[in-house]
Amino acid sequence: MAEPAERKPRKDAARNRAAALAAADDLFARCESPESVTMADIAAAAGVGKATLFRAFGDRTGLIHALYKARLEPVGTAIEEGPPPLGPATPPLQRVPALLDAVLRFKLDNRHLALALEGAGGDSPYQADHYQRWHGMLQAILERIPGLTDSDFTAHALLAAVRADLVEHLAGQGGVPRERMREQLASFVAKVLDSRTSSGTSSG
Repeated sequence: MAEPAERKPRKDAARNRAAALAAADDLFARCESPESVTMADIAAAAGVGKATLFRAFGDRTGLIHALYKARLEPVGTAIEEGPPPLGPATPPLQRVPALLDAVLRFKLDNRHLALALEGAGGDSPYQADHYQRWHGMLQAILERIPGLTDSDFTAHALLAAVRADLVEHLAGQGGVPRERMREQLASFVAKVLDSRTSSGTSSG
């Protein structure tokens, strides 16, 4: 007899969670600054109480993490399991720039959300789950490139080129066109990989 009564709260919780993520997604997409989006704003837009948000996500940082993870999951899946140019069948020298281009395009499409995530909580952005995931993926690919040394540092250096604050500075404040940014990133990645592989070959 108790089972139907237990199902309804779970359905309500799932519906409220989905509504909150959709509302937050819309608010971050339209805001002038990610700091201006509050839990109260999200609750009002989702039609739920603030207490519901805190129960579902813990705090604003938890909500941002959940939204970022949901939006980024297709990109992560494509890198881990998908076809070329992102998937594991792609040669590493082509896969590295494809991965970074995918991250750049995602951050251009979700500039304020990415800024909110990278500025939310924690003493070090390098300890954040999302950063460690990208660093781990990139380092694993770099380690497959013959002659490349210091894959750990190289992964950090390449990811610095797609930080959300830099993307916002260039695209938002500098007005650099999207395709120009992609070209600049591709050129930078090619130079980094060439210098690292050349140095590894000469030192060996």
